[in-house]
Amino acid sequence: MFTDWAQALNAESLPLDPTSAQQLAAAARVTARSSHDKHDMTLLLDALGLPTDPETLTALLPLIPETGDAPTMTTAPATEAIDVPVVPLAFSNPVQELLDWALAHPAAAVRNRANRITADLAELTERRDTEAAQREAEEKVARAKAELERAQEELRTVKANTRTTAAAPTTSRTGSGRSWQELAAIRSWARENGHQVADQGMVPHRIQEAYDTAHQAPTWKAG
Repeated sequence: MFTDWAQALNAESLPLDPTSAQQLAAAARVTARSSHDKHDMTLLLDALGLPTDPETLTALLPLIPETGDAPTMTTAPATEAIDVPVVPLAFSNPVQELLDWALAHPAAAVRNRANRITADLAELTERRDTEAAQREAEEKVARAKAELERAQEELRTVKANTRTTAAAPTTSRTGSGRSWQELAAIRSWARENGHQVADQGMVPHRIQEAYDTAHQAPTWKAG
């Protein structure tokens, strides 16, 4: 029900099936009635995608509310500002256009809601990036632990092989069946007894036999 007879008459005169041009004109008139001055009206019309040609602006100027003797540019009522940083976010075009429109809206309630939405989206983006970085760090730690376990296993294997080698006999035998220590003793005996022998290589068989004969225990035969 209308409480004002003029509003009822205006509503009755509206077409039931308005065309696109009629809808745009109605939207332009509503925008003009919500504007503070010509500049404000131009910005609002442009934000809504409505015509801003000089003829349209001239026709809509009378619909702007009277402001008395005050200057053309009026100051909006002071409202409690929300100190929220506006962070540019990578949204799809329709969402970003809607936020831009809301941030430029003359109503403080609409601007405040746009600021809250922008802040919420920025917080969600930061949380997504933080969780992604945390997952990446956890994966790096898991890979590092696996590498450490493999390195420790290799170290245990090397230590086990070292102990096995150390426990093996250190005395090696030559092709003659004698150890290197025995051949060194034969060379020393041979030089002391006038035999010529090389410092390295095999000791002649005759010198080895002479060494064995000289070091055999004497045997006594029964008479």
